[in-house]
Amino acid sequence: MLKDLLKASRSYRSFDESVRIPNELLADWIDHARYCPSSINLQMLKFRIVSTEKECAALLPETRWAGKLKDVKLPPDGHAPVAYIVICSDNSVIDGADKFQKDVGICAQTIMLAACEAGFGGCIIGSFTSDNVKALLSLPAEVNPQQILAFGKPDESVELTEEAADGSVTYYRENGIHYV
Repeated sequence: MLKDLLKASRSYRSFDESVRIPNELLADWIDHARYCPSSINLQMLKFRIVSTEKECAALLPETRWAGKLKDVKLPPDGHAPVAYIVICSDNSVIDGADKFQKDVGICAQTIMLAACEAGFGGCIIGSFTSDNVKALLSLPAEVNPQQILAFGKPDESVELTEEAADGSVTYYRENGIHYV
């Protein structure tokens, strides 16, 4: 059962913008992270929901998607995420909270699995300009964005593939299908 959920939870980069995600559902996904193991259990991670059309439109250009696909614009125009959860570290809880990346990863994966279980998809984004995102979201000085989770109702196909004959595990797109 867990393996099926893991196989279904892919990185989606194209969404049906007409399907919104209620803030209560996003908050519930974040609540799942409370039950995760952590390095030191100081609860130094903070979460910022971004779900209004205006905020989503402002955050999108600050993110960079699928850097290995040089000739493809992702997400495609008209297929942007309808919500984001920004995982942040809070240095007021512990000095150097930014160093606990394993906790960020554990929370990100847990939230992504909760979204998948609810019938949504998303993409974990680590490529963004932290200072720009911090300013855009008016985050306090001690709170730093670590990862951005983008969400929506996927409108693309993602197919799992085996390792290529040459040993390559690079993802690619062909005929509108994303292969991983």
